[in-house]
Amino acid sequence: MKIALIGYGKMGQAIDAIATAKGHEVILRIDLNSKHLLEKEHLGQADVAIEFTTPETAYHNVLKCFDANVPVVCGTTGWLDKLPEIKAICLEKKQAFLHATNFSIGVNIFFEVNKKLAELMAGQPQYGVSMEEIHHTHKKDAPSGTALTLAEQLMASVTRKTSWVNEESNQPEILPIISKRIDPAPGTHTINYTSPIDDITITHTAHSREGFAAGAVVAAEWIKGKTGVFTMRDVLNLG
Repeated sequence: MKIALIGYGKMGQAIDAIATAKGHEVILRIDLNSKHLLEKEHLGQADVAIEFTTPETAYHNVLKCFDANVPVVCGTTGWLDKLPEIKAICLEKKQAFLHATNFSIGVNIFFEVNKKLAELMAGQPQYGVSMEEIHHTHKKDAPSGTALTLAEQLMASVTRKTSWVNEESNQPEILPIISKRIDPAPGTHTINYTSPIDDITITHTAHSREGFAAGAVVAAEWIKGKTGVFTMRDVLNLG
């Protein structure tokens, strides 16, 4: 499989290493100094593109992939307001788009655990609930995209929480999300349910970027040859 890597920071380099080890060919490595390679004549040579850049550039990068008729796997977070528009364009142009706030297989299983626990706790108002996420100091968005996914899942069931804030809060309808930036943490997410008599806590801790990068390559392998809008739930057949 021929891969175009859009974004060649630490995550792009980790994806490059894993894809190459699996026998794939990375034919384009696009960073700020090689943005001209985003043109159709270059992108069109790839079987799939993997996009990890910034919230400011992701939208246009994905459109470039659509124009080149190349399926795109996108892991950039912090631009959720643009996702509905991108999904509509994808379907209109009969392209392929897969976005995930986190490609780690372990995290995607953790998402399912979070949803199930939230369903069980929906009728237990004696429990307060809060979240914490820890990332390295170069993380550009806060809360993390993964934390926002977890929050949305939680609030879908625990309806006494109607919104979130990125700070401590004692308001009963608010879900507090505490963001910490500590090197070299690649990512830890914790959900706490607390009551006067006991606590229930679930945590996912990443030990390196390898899990995220490996999941992105699996997603790229899966999306090749498909059209439509997908998530990691489709890739992992999580129903």
